[in-house]
Amino acid sequence: MGSISDPENIENKTNMKPPGIRLLERVKKSNLSFKTHQAIVLIITFLAYASYHAARKTTSIIKSSLDPESPKNSFLQSSKTLSWLLGTGWAPFDGSDGTELLGDLDLAFLFVYSIGMFFSGHIGDRMNLRIFLTIGMIGTGLFTSLYGIGYWANIHIFYYYLIVQMLAGLFQSTGWPSVVAVIGNWFQKGNRGLIMGVWNAHTSVGNISGSLIASYFLKYGWGWSMVVPGLMIIFVGLMLFMFLPVDPESVGVNRDNKDEDKLISPDKIGAEKIGVDVTKPLLSSNTNHEKESPVGFIEAWKIPGVAPFAFCLFFAKLVAYTFLYWLPFYISHTAIDGEYLSDVAAGNLSTLFDVGGVVGGILAGHISDRLNARAITAASFMYCAIPALYFYRNYGDTSMTINIILMLVTGMFVNGPYALITTAVSADLGTHRSLKGNSRALATVTAIIDGTGSVGAAIGPLLTGYISTQSWSAVFTMLMAAAFVAGLFLTRLVVAEISTKWQDSRRGLTTSVRRSPSAEV
Repeated sequence: MGSISDPENIENKTNMKPPGIRLLERVKKSNLSFKTHQAIVLIITFLAYASYHAARKTTSIIKSSLDPESPKNSFLQSSKTLSWLLGTGWAPFDGSDGTELLGDLDLAFLFVYSIGMFFSGHIGDRMNLRIFLTIGMIGTGLFTSLYGIGYWANIHIFYYYLIVQMLAGLFQSTGWPSVVAVIGNWFQKGNRGLIMGVWNAHTSVGNISGSLIASYFLKYGWGWSMVVPGLMIIFVGLMLFMFLPVDPESVGVNRDNKDEDKLISPDKIGAEKIGVDVTKPLLSSNTNHEKESPVGFIEAWKIPGVAPFAFCLFFAKLVAYTFLYWLPFYISHTAIDGEYLSDVAAGNLSTLFDVGGVVGGILAGHISDRLNARAITAASFMYCAIPALYFYRNYGDTSMTINIILMLVTGMFVNGPYALITTAVSADLGTHRSLKGNSRALATVTAIIDGTGSVGAAIGPLLTGYISTQSWSAVFTMLMAAAFVAGLFLTRLVVAEISTKWQDSRRGLTTSVRRSPSAEV
């Protein structure tokens, strides 16, 4: 096989460029720089995963419309005002077992999502991620819309919604391993925690936009709350197909070139005549993908740190996804300063949890970069989430102001470690030194960590659906216990990081003493 500088290879690289990139270069009449490609990657992947979460968030908003009453909640039976606000419900979810049925839908979605995640990572390391993501986003939009179509088609068969949710979960599983792999291809470690902490705001932005859009369209019928986000993710998927460059090699960009990282072009072939070496590999760590074999599933589990962070995320996502799927429902069924909110108002208020999550994700990424201690940061946030959960449950109904403040704080501590582990930690482990430069492990490692976490994400909302009919205090006790266990799984890594820092500080102190004049005397 010829080198990258061969005319045939250059032509192949040009043909691999996304059509939107080729169009931009024609309009600009010059090749795009490496930094421009990075900006495009950040924007497109941000919009892509925000749309995934917007489509995922809608089911939590329509819960109160499908199941406005629960005989276990005595206040509903005596509140005609609240009954008017929430509506009459939608069979089969308006019966005495409506809450449990909605919990079963969450379980079905997240169970298929978590299983699909493992396969998606495996496929993602072996397939063009641009094509893979496009298929996933269009499929997600299709089945999200089909859920909403049940409103106009007057479908009241539980298994229709169950099957649609399972297929939506399958297509949703394509997203996370793929976008993290693309980001990992374009950004090196350095300040990856901060960059990915800011970038990971797409999760909260998606949740917020999904909540606001679904809440707005709820007044026209809950079907619109599903169909509109479904059509949106299809549109973003087509944008991604047009513009996403998967990695520097696929578009022939040289990350190591100091002269604005210009693209390899046919004109550069003539550079050989003046003594310029153009046969150097484009990427120092990854010259030819065909020479690298994708990392196997078992081999990826053996990478140091993968298992502890995966099991930590299991419990972290159990907490985060319980809020994702049940917070609007909880707010609408809890009197705040003696008043109950409508399902629309509850959906809007719940977005503040994700606002806190944005701050938490950025803060966790920045702190972990400064300390160079991912495990210490993640564990600290999980332990801080415990008192935050306690105060929100016990004092969140005191007043709207206190509810908002406590919701922001809880969102920050719950989503901070979740964001850190699924972004910077996954990318770090996917490029671990034990892989010896093999870049074809990012999607697999990301899928293992987030797939394991997604099993917890499925269990949390399911248990909440049953436990909440008895006591919401019991739900919060479960969440606090999960946060504690999540921190415990990182204990060994935390001790190792503290030990390393202690040894480094001792070595630094010894060096400074040896260099000081007093030491010589």
